This record gives sequence, C-alpha cells and structure tokens, in this order.
Amino acid sequence: MVETMRQFSSMFNGLARSIRGKNSGNGDGKEAAEAMAKDAKKNDLILRSSGSVNVDGSNNLASVFSKRGRKGVNQDCAIVWEEFGCQADMLFCGIFDGHGPWGHFVAKKVRESMPSSLLCNWQETLAQASLDPKIDLESDKKHQRFHIWKHSYLRTCAAVDHELEQHRKIDSFYSGTTALTIVRQGDLIYVANIGDSRAVLATTSDDGNLVPVQLTVDFKPNLPQEAERIVQCKGRVFCLHDEPGVHRVWLPDEESPGLAMSRAFGDYCIKDYGLISVPEVTQRHITCRDQFVVLATDGVWDVVSNQEAVQIVSSTPDKQKAAKQLVEYAVRAWKKKRKDIAMDDISAICLFFHSSPLS
Repeated sequence: MVETMRQFSSMFNGLARSIRGKNSGNGDGKEAAEAMAKDAKKNDLILRSSGSVNVDGSNNLASVFSKRGRKGVNQDCAIVWEEFGCQADMLFCGIFDGHGPWGHFVAKKVRESMPSSLLCNWQETLAQASLDPKIDLESDKKHQRFHIWKHSYLRTCAAVDHELEQHRKIDSFYSGTTALTIVRQGDLIYVANIGDSRAVLATTSDDGNLVPVQLTVDFKPNLPQEAERIVQCKGRVFCLHDEPGVHRVWLPDEESPGLAMSRAFGDYCIKDYGLISVPEVTQRHITCRDQFVVLATDGVWDVVSNQEAVQIVSSTPDKQKAAKQLVEYAVRAWKKKRKDIAMDDISAICLFFHSSPLS
C-alpha cells in the first residue's frame, strides 16, 4: 500500500507523512489534520481575521476584510490557510455567512471544522483511489484529481452538517451558515459552494481588458432546480409583500423560517423540506491570464456588480488592502442604494494568483 501511495507523492506526500507519523497506532486521520491546523496557526500560515497572507516562495497573496453591518454582531467569518495539508503548492480559503440567532457561532464552528475534515477525507479518498486497479491516477490526472476533491468535499459537508446537528452547545435549529471555499493545488482551483456567497474570477480577455467570470451560482430558493426540490419536499417558496423579489423558504404550515437561500449548513427546522447542505463543486485551470479571484458574502454582491468588484480590486495599488477597498466601496453603495434597509455584514477575500513570478 505504501509503495502504491508513493507513486502519487506529489499529491499528498506531506499529509500522508504527517498522518503516518502522528497516528501510526490508530490511523486516525482527523487527529493528524487537526494537529496540522494547530502547527499552521503557530507558523502564521492561517489567517482568521482581516489582514493578509503572503508566504515567502508562494505564488499566492490573500487579502481579507470583514465589516459588521447594522443588524447586530458580525456573523461573517473567513479563513486562509497557506501550505494546506503541509503541501507547498496548496492553499485553502473560505468565507462563511451566518444567519439566525446563533449564526455567528455556526459560521465559526464550520470554519473551524471544515478544513481539517476536508484534509482527512481527501487523504482517505486519495489512498482508496491509489489502491483501486480500475483507476489510473496518472492517465487523466486532471479528471481524477477533480473526482477525488469532489468526493472529499461531499463527504466533508455531510460530516460537518451532521456534527453541527449533534453539537451540544450550539443551537442550529433556526440558525445556519453559508460556506464558499476554494482549494488551490498548483495551477488548478477547486471551488465548493453552499449558499449565496459568490466567487468571481478576474481574467484578461483577448483584447487585453480585465473581465469577470462568475465561478459559482447564488443558491437562491427561486432558482428552478432549487425551487423544484423544495416544493417536492413540501417546503414553500414565496416573497413577503413588503419584500418583492426576495424569495424565501418556508415550512409547509408556518410562516417560518423565511430563509433567503436554498442551501446552508444548520437550519435543521427546514432540512426535511428541501434545504440541503450539498455543495456544488467545480474546477478551473489557472493560466497566466487569470489574475485573482474574489470570494465575498452577499453583503457585497447585493450592491456591487461583478465588473465593479474586479475593477476595484485591480485598481488597488497595495494588493494587501484590496479586500478592504472592496468592502468599503460596498458600504458606500449600501448607503446610496439601500438607505432604508439595515446594512448586512460585508466580507471579502481577494486571492491573487501570481504575486511572485510564475515558475
């Protein structure tokens, strides 16, 4: 088994080595992944607040900024983890938008448990694939890598949601969170989205202009495939009279909970009525034309277009302040466009791909 796994050492050498070293007795990958998270935090490879991450020798530069809205405590949170899983060419980042009375606790819990769980599931899925004679990891590396990451994400999100439901100190019955995450592995990015946060890539078009490419779907309840699932599960989708255009999910016989998204962690009051925590997972090959990706909560996208976001970030001289510039622009836009509505929490991650020369 070890010999077979060695053939694919470039994909998971650091992780496998750590798991073998720290857990040779019980094979508990979860403990190893959590230990790696602690080590990464100690070595300033993990950022969980507004700021920036730019590790020596890395192509990545990440800028993070979050601002509390006018609805109470800030329920948004984010994470950037450089050298994810002890891999020099890997990075994990995620943005989480909590809602409901316990939303800030739910968002932070998912931020805490998701990266380690994903590492653990990735290692297990990779090991299984390397032992399967029907799978040739070398013949179609891009396709096989995507399949492995997608499978790992699906397992992770199911486990995180189950763990949250069992949590004794966090009441997620009427509270939940979105989760938008990216893994960069070399020149590939894997995007997994649950909820209505959004990832937008800035790429250079043939005529030399920087253009936005939306990488995710905003999972709102009125999207045809989402509405169909909710209705089939006996949930309801409609707008309130004083909120035209804002579609929400409701229980069959109650004017509750009125959730404005169709996918989320938590919210167990409506999980049997069409709300799911299954991510949409996609991949993209990063080329020299692709400059950066913006991950932001709906507090940004409610008032800022994809094109505006790309222009703001690209025109910020200091990349480390790019997320702050975008968030402050969104704050001003809220004041102009939505004066009568309490401003939402507003958060963004700007991940630059080529912060040092490409090798």
